[in-house]
Amino acid sequence: MELLRIDCLGKELRLEGSMAGWQQLFWGDTLVSVKQASADNEGLKTHEFELAAQANPVSTDPKTSSEQAVVSQAITISLEIDLTWQPFNLDYRLIKDEQVINSGTRSTKDIERQVPIKPIEAQRKLSVVGLASLGFKLLKSAKVIKVVLAGASVAAYSWLFSFQFALALIACLVFHEYGHIRAMKHFGMKTKGIYLIPFMGGLALSDEKINTRWQDVVISIMGPTFGLIMSIMALVAYWLTGNVFFAGLAAFNALLNLFNLLPILPLDGGHILKSISFSMNSVLGLATCIAGAAVGVYLSYTLGLALLGFLLLIGSLEIVFEWKTRHQSHLLPLDRYGQVFSTIWYFFTVGALIAIIWYLAGSGDDMLGLPLKILQS
Repeated sequence: MELLRIDCLGKELRLEGSMAGWQQLFWGDTLVSVKQASADNEGLKTHEFELAAQANPVSTDPKTSSEQAVVSQAITISLEIDLTWQPFNLDYRLIKDEQVINSGTRSTKDIERQVPIKPIEAQRKLSVVGLASLGFKLLKSAKVIKVVLAGASVAAYSWLFSFQFALALIACLVFHEYGHIRAMKHFGMKTKGIYLIPFMGGLALSDEKINTRWQDVVISIMGPTFGLIMSIMALVAYWLTGNVFFAGLAAFNALLNLFNLLPILPLDGGHILKSISFSMNSVLGLATCIAGAAVGVYLSYTLGLALLGFLLLIGSLEIVFEWKTRHQSHLLPLDRYGQVFSTIWYFFTVGALIAIIWYLAGSGDDMLGLPLKILQS
């Protein structure tokens, strides 16, 4: 990931690094210093390199001014950094020939706001796959596709339920995706809007990349959080009016958001738990993640939620298998506070959604009991 980007003698000086301990320093597009991966992945580090400079031409012969030579001088550049990963903090000093010419500090907020360097993509020959990809990008950028997908979603859900319930379900999906959009805008990211996919829910798209695990957690969990709020609103409407329509909306919306929180990529829950577990820089952290997942699986089977427990087990194993690659990620990891807060937020949302499904299933209505039967299947 990009740790630092500052000006150095008219060119960009960029420091890349990871929690594995490796660091690479670029002056412009030239690699000028490398630190290999090691267990010593933070603390004081010094990158040093030399730049050739040319002095003014001087005459080699006092009598002949036309005979001149160029005197070359070497400029020594040093970048001193003091790095802490959790919580992230980087103090730096840029030194030219033993004189400090730049210094400062970078925190998590600075990493969140930076725009990552986009690598130059090699030109590719035209192919069927390339043309299909280009066509999809053009189609995705057109506003008309949103209307087409929304209409297809209404038709699909009307076929399964009723037209009125389909419209209400679409509203729930849009509200869920709006939670993602609000989170993206909170971090200053430009959004491309919401796309509804028949039988699959929706997508909230942005052209910009995230830089931190905290951004990944917040953007991912805000969708189910907005979904939880929508279910609570529908549940309150059911209490006030006694109309079973609102109860069904609350139950099925809770079910959709609960499945979205399963720890399976690319679902929201997969991004959340992956960011939490990959930020744990110790075997103890992984063991804690495994223990938490095991408790979740045990509770699911104890409560008779067989399908939920099975999917939770599969998703947890997927995250464990990818844990070893966490240091190669370009995303800044969560600090301890972020890990604890994200975990509590995640399990609170899951528990609240299950509670709504369980409560409505106890009403005796077969339709309201369907979401719970799905979890018990």
